[in-house]
Amino acid sequence: MIAPQKKISRETALSIYRHLQLPRLIERRMLSLLRQNKISKWFSGIGQEAISVATALSVDKDDYILPMHRNLGVFTTRSVPLYSLFCQLFGRADSFTGGRDRSFHFGIPDYKIFGMISHLAATMPVADGIALAYKLRKSRQVAVSFCGDGATSEGDFHEALNLAGVWKLPVIFIIENNGYGLSTPVREQYACEHLADRARGYGIHGIYVDGNDFFAMQNAIESARKMALEGMPVLIEAKTFRMRGHEEASGTFYVPVSEYKEWLPKDPIHRFEEWLLHEGHVPDESEFNVIAVDVKKIFEKDLKKALKADLPKFDEVKEIQRASLKPSPKPVPEGIRHMKSVEKRFVDGIHDAHKQAFEEDEKLILMGQDIAEYGGVFKVSEGFVQKFGKDRIRNTPIIESGAIGAAIGLAVEGYKPVVEIQFADFLSCAFNQIVNNLSMACYRWVPEMNVTIRAPHGGGVGAGPFHSQCPESWFMKFPGLRILIPSTVEDAQNMLYTSFFDPNPVLIFEHKKLYRSIRAEVEEHCKIIDIESARVVKPGVDLTIITYGMGVYWALEAAEIYGRQNIGIEIVDLRSLAPLDWSTITESVQKTGRVLLLEEPSEVLGPMSEISAGISERAFHYLDAPIIRCSSLHTPVPFSKELEKGYLANYRLINKLDELLKY
Repeated sequence: MIAPQKKISRETALSIYRHLQLPRLIERRMLSLLRQNKISKWFSGIGQEAISVATALSVDKDDYILPMHRNLGVFTTRSVPLYSLFCQLFGRADSFTGGRDRSFHFGIPDYKIFGMISHLAATMPVADGIALAYKLRKSRQVAVSFCGDGATSEGDFHEALNLAGVWKLPVIFIIENNGYGLSTPVREQYACEHLADRARGYGIHGIYVDGNDFFAMQNAIESARKMALEGMPVLIEAKTFRMRGHEEASGTFYVPVSEYKEWLPKDPIHRFEEWLLHEGHVPDESEFNVIAVDVKKIFEKDLKKALKADLPKFDEVKEIQRASLKPSPKPVPEGIRHMKSVEKRFVDGIHDAHKQAFEEDEKLILMGQDIAEYGGVFKVSEGFVQKFGKDRIRNTPIIESGAIGAAIGLAVEGYKPVVEIQFADFLSCAFNQIVNNLSMACYRWVPEMNVTIRAPHGGGVGAGPFHSQCPESWFMKFPGLRILIPSTVEDAQNMLYTSFFDPNPVLIFEHKKLYRSIRAEVEEHCKIIDIESARVVKPGVDLTIITYGMGVYWALEAAEIYGRQNIGIEIVDLRSLAPLDWSTITESVQKTGRVLLLEEPSEVLGPMSEISAGISERAFHYLDAPIIRCSSLHTPVPFSKELEKGYLANYRLINKLDELLKY
C-alpha cells in the first residue's frame, strides 16, 4: 500500500477505516434484504469503496460530486441522512425522489451531489457546466464526475473531456475500471493499454492509479484537485475489481475464478486493515470486529425505520403537478412598458431579445457553435462577444449533447444558459440530454432548470434533408419541457426574452425562412409576455385553420383567396406546442364547426396528430365535418427547390380546404 503523504494519527486512521466499513456493511445488509425480496435490485460496490471514500474525504465539502451506481461511499462519507437514503433505496415515500426513481438516481444540492441517470456518461458534461460556473465565479471549487470503464465508449464521455480541455475547466473525471462493462471484459471494450492515456488526446492530464489502495487514491485526488484549480482538468483511471455482478441478478459466471483469486488479497478494506496493524493503530485483528459492531449501530436504527416507512401513495393530481411546468414569468403591467416602436425583421427581434436580456442579467450565458466572433450562422449573436465578452458568449466544439449537458450544470449553479443549436436537425445528437436528463429533472429531484435551447428549423430554402427538418414533435411527449414556436417579429423577440427568465427548460424553434423575409413595427424594448396562449390571427365563421410558425403565412394566403368568395376562415396560431392552449382551440372549433390542421412536418406523428386526437376528445360534438390534416409529405425533405415545393404542406393546402368545405 502506498503510504499517506503525511503522517496521520491513530484517530484519523480509524476514522478513515470507519468510513470504508460503513458502505461495505450497509451493502452486506442490502444483499441480505435483496434475498428476502425487501429491495428489488442492487448494484454492488463491494471491493471499490476506497475510490468513493478517498474522493469524498479528499475534495472540499463544497465541491460537487457526480456519482454512479457503485458510489455508496460518496453518500455515506458526505453524511447524507441515512433514513432518507434507505427510503430511497427501498422506494419509500420519505425518499429523496418520493419513490419516483430508483437507488442512486437522485441528487442532493445541499450536499453538493448531482444524481445519475441510467444512460452512462450523461452527467459528465453536466460536471463541465458546474465546473464552468465555478470558474466564472472564481470560487476555487472543482466538480468530480464518476463513470465506469463501459461508459468511456459513450459519446458524452468524449464530448465532456474535450470540452473540459478546451475550456480548461476545474473538473476531475474518475473512471472506476473494474474490468467489466456488465459482462463485457475490457479487452473487448477498448484497444489502448490504459484508459487514462486518452487524456493526452484532449489536452488534459491523465493519472493511472490503484483504486484499491486508499492512500494511492487519496494522493491522486489531492494532486488532481490542485491541477484542476490551476486550469488543467484531470482524468483518473482507478483500477479496481467488482466482487459481485453488475447487479445481483446478472451473476458473475462470466468472470474466471482466477481473477477472484488474484483480486481477493487486494480488497481495499483488507489492505487498510493490514496497514492499521503494521502501523500499530490497532492491537490485533479482534479490534476490527469491535469497530464493525459500532459501525453497524450507525445505520441499523435508520434502516429498520426505513423498512417500516410508508410506501408512496398514488395521487394522480399530485403526480401530474410534479411533472408539470412551473409558472412562467408574469407579463409586465402595460403602464410601465417602454412603448417606442421600430421596424424589425424576425432575426432582429431574436438578436434584440438576447442583447436586452444579457444587459439586464449577468447570469445569462450563450453557448453554441460559431456564435462568438462569427456571430452564428444566422448572425443572431453578431457583435455579442465584443459587448459581453468570451466568458458569456462561448463557442463550443461540435458537441450538441455536451453543450446541453453543460447547460444543465450551469443551471444547477444558478446560471441561465442559452444553447444555440446550429440547425434543429442536429437536436437528434442531443436527444438523450434533453429527454432523459433535462425534461425529467424536476419531476425526479432537481429544483429548477432554467435552460433555453434555440433551434432554427424548417424548409423552403433548398437546404436539403439534414438542414430543413421540423423536429418539434419529437419532444412534445416529454413533460417538463416548454416548446415554443413564434411566427411574428413581436413573438420572436418577446417569447424568446420571456424564455430567458422562465424557470423551465424551453425549446424555441425559429423558422429559418422567416429570419429575413418578414418585417413589422414592434416595440423597441422586449417584454415579458404570456407564452402559453394561442392567438387568433384572423377571425372567421366558416372554417378554422389551426397552425403555427410558417404555417400562419400559408394560412393567411389561403384565407385571402377564400375571402374573395365570402368564406371566412379563422386562423389560430398555436405559438406553444407544450403546453397546448386547449381553450382557444376548442372555442374556435365550436365557433366554425370545421377544422383543418396545418403543419410543416409530415402527418405521421407530427404535432397535429396530438391536436387531432385532442379535438376528437374535447370538441367532437361541435364538428360538422371530419378533422382534416394538411401536412408535408412523409418523405425526407428534398434538396431541389422544385421537389421541395411539392413536398411542403402548402402545396396541397387549397385542395384540402376544398375537401373540407365540400363535406
